[in-house]
Parts: sequence; C-alpha cells; structure tokens
Amino acid sequence: MNHPATANGAVALPLPVVAPVTVPVAGRDQAFAVRRIYCVGRNYIEHIREMKEGDERDPPFFFQKPTDAIVTDGQVPYPVLTEDFQFELELVIAIGRTPDPDPTQSLSAVFGYAVGLDMTRRDRQREAFREGRPWEVGKSFDASAPCGPILPVEAGGHVLAGPLTLEVNGRVAQQSELGKMIWNVPEIIVQLSRQYRLMPGDLIYTGTPAGVGAVQVGDRLRGRVAALPELDVTIVAGR
Repeated sequence: MNHPATANGAVALPLPVVAPVTVPVAGRDQAFAVRRIYCVGRNYIEHIREMKEGDERDPPFFFQKPTDAIVTDGQVPYPVLTEDFQFELELVIAIGRTPDPDPTQSLSAVFGYAVGLDMTRRDRQREAFREGRPWEVGKSFDASAPCGPILPVEAGGHVLAGPLTLEVNGRVAQQSELGKMIWNVPEIIVQLSRQYRLMPGDLIYTGTPAGVGAVQVGDRLRGRVAALPELDVTIVAGR
C-alpha cells in the first residue's frame, strides 16, 4: 500500500484507532471514559505502620497508573515479574469536571464514586523503594487497577464516610472506615489540583487501609466501600 507523503517528503502512516478505556456507570446505559488514573500513597496510619515506610506526618503524594490498568470484567491476570502479588482496597473518586479554584467547592468536581483495587507487585515495589527508584515497576502495569461500577453523586451522594471491607475467598482481609483516611476526599482533590490539572475522566484511588496481602491464581476478592456497588474479581493465570 502506498501512503501519501507530507509537505516535507516524509511518509504519513495511518494512526491506529484505539478505543477509550471505560468504566460502567451504575444505573445508566453509559460508561465513564477514563483519561488518567491517580493514586494516593500512604493515606491510612495503620497501613503506614504495617509497611514500615514513610512518616505518619508526611504530606500526601501521588503516583499514576496507565489507563489499561483498568479491569471491569472481573478477571485479574497474575502478572509477570513478581512472586508477591498483593491487593489494596480503595475508594475511587471519578472526576466529572475541572475543580473550582475555591477549595471549599472541590466536591463539585466529583461525578461519582466506585470501589477499586490497587494491585501491586510488592517485591518489585520494595526493591524500588530500597534503591530510591520510582514505583512504576511495582504499581503501574497492565490490569493493576480493577474498578467497580461508578455510582453518580446524583444517585448516591458524596461518599465521605462508611466502612471498607475486602474478603479474600470469603475471609475478611481488610476492614476499616473512610473516616480514618489521613487526607479526606475534598483535601485529596485540592492537593492533587495543585500538581495537575484535573479533567473529566480522571480517576483517583484514595489509598488503602491495613491488611494488605498476597494472592494466588484462583483467589476471589470481594470489595465493599460504604453503599457503593461491590467489586468482585478473580485472579486468573497470566495472559
């Protein structure tokens, strides 16, 4: 096939068409198109203590995951390059518009909330931490951000309090309260907005409580946060 040349003589190749990554919206025949995924690090004191990393007084920090980290079909493939694949249950904020400059109006940017898992190659993350390197190898990989259906604010209100519970094969592994977050939802939005321009389609994973642990192929994880739609996933063999 002959491709047309540009004005400077270079050959113009056709760009691939990539479908947007989406998350279902509860109660609607529509989906939320994901632009970016932000994650809050160390947002529960008990988790900071169990990981023995950082200081409880540290300000919030953020890292990102690729959009293809999203999983909505209930199957999380066990990834390559790890022998310690761990779960972290989290409340997810879905941004519907760029936040107002007035910090007191930060919640007006929220489209809805969901239950999410920050899946982690813990051995790789710990290696990066010891060597002072970025966390991408431990955090930012394919299928590492399962997300349940998003419940719009207009249907369920703002999710600022309530329990978090994660069961692994029917046994409770993580259990806490949103009120124990060091940085709450409005504060997270304000802090993140100082570093990035939040836009419609952004997801914010708000941090995990204590109780994280490893999973194996065949394990079933069931996450609940307040009255949000549940997240139910199974760890499957890597693809």
